[in-house]
Amino acid sequence: MAEQPKSAGDVNQIVEDRDVRFVRLWFTDVLGQLKSFSINAAELDDAFDGGMGFDGSSITGFNPIEESDMIAMPDPSTFALLPWRPEEDAVARMFCDIRVPGGEPYEGDPRWILRRALKRAEELGFDAYNIGPELEYFYFRSPKPEDGVPEVLDEGGYFDLTTLDAGTDVRRETVLALEKMGIHVEYTHHEVGPSQHEVDMRYKNALAMADDCMTYRIVVKEYAMKYGWHATFMPKPLFGENGSGMHVHQSLAKDGKNAFFDADDQYYLSPTAKAFIAGQLKHAREISPLFAQWVNSYKRLVPGYEAPVYLAWSRRNRSALIRVPLYHPGKESATRAELRCPDPACNPYMCFAGMLQAGLEGIEKGYELPEPMEQNLYHLSPEELTQQGIEQLPATLGEAIEIAADSELVLRTLGEHTFRRFIEIKRQEWDDYRVQVTPYEIENFLPVL
Repeated sequence: MAEQPKSAGDVNQIVEDRDVRFVRLWFTDVLGQLKSFSINAAELDDAFDGGMGFDGSSITGFNPIEESDMIAMPDPSTFALLPWRPEEDAVARMFCDIRVPGGEPYEGDPRWILRRALKRAEELGFDAYNIGPELEYFYFRSPKPEDGVPEVLDEGGYFDLTTLDAGTDVRRETVLALEKMGIHVEYTHHEVGPSQHEVDMRYKNALAMADDCMTYRIVVKEYAMKYGWHATFMPKPLFGENGSGMHVHQSLAKDGKNAFFDADDQYYLSPTAKAFIAGQLKHAREISPLFAQWVNSYKRLVPGYEAPVYLAWSRRNRSALIRVPLYHPGKESATRAELRCPDPACNPYMCFAGMLQAGLEGIEKGYELPEPMEQNLYHLSPEELTQQGIEQLPATLGEAIEIAADSELVLRTLGEHTFRRFIEIKRQEWDDYRVQVTPYEIENFLPVL
């Protein structure tokens, strides 16, 4: 594993020892796209002292030209060498917190949005919000296939380890690179879809994990490109196949212990865990644009492909929105709730912030958790779902964004500036999409209408 610096002094020592010549300062825009600019290693002292100024007016969701001066403050604990760059005159990276002149946090910085949510958890007595996401992705031969259908590398399926899994070597290199950057990988495997893969990181506190998700995505893409392939976290790139999800395992810690565990409960869930899960179920429709951010996200969230759409929880049933894995004696610390609706193309900072704020709302207001739904919800008719009071996630980005636009919780989670910009950007995306004439329409309607 990589050396884990804690201070500016630690960083300077590693820079000297490892012949680091350039340091890339990383941050994300509102949509979760990684942004970066590079500084000479000789400028590090200035960067740690007062940050590095840049023009934020061209960053999606950031301030307009007339108030665009921004400062990137590097976080020394996130320093890591980029293993795909040369060892001589090496290149490293650090994540940054974005500030405005004067030093105040910039309200449009997704990292700050997650920090605010974590602060609320702290004020309610919790030490940590621990996250373990499972990001799925596809390898394709090209990002722009000639006939419009992405070309897969294999026809492998779940857990296949044969010549069917063409991605074994690139996946191995990807894992080794992640570990060099201080990201512990628990396991990797071929997923259900052809050419689909999953690499699972060991759980961490939410802010560090959001940083790791951004790192994971760029590392996967870099090593795919090395092989001449294209890796994508697009939620639903192939019609008729499973999409890519990001199941998120989550728990709260209090006084160093798992606040979700209760030995005396029939489900081994504490009142805290039950209220937290109830909060996420109650507010899932509102926060859906945070965990399913794109037009394409809602092509994945349909019945029949292991993606959950029904607002229910369960212990065994993977058709429910939240699954509570079965408790194993002696594994109290592993008690957790798995939210199965997010996809890996989201902005992880805003996604985790929305998830946490929804759960904390349940704790603060004492929401009651309904009984678990252990039957396969895909087998119930719409009438049966209505009788049992089971709601669904929004069916389109257009529906989701209008629900979010009316949500006081989403407004509080994002802050007024980001809320306004995010809603505006997503409404534009939906408007651009819904006026398109698709090959489906030409093929099915042109000959008969």
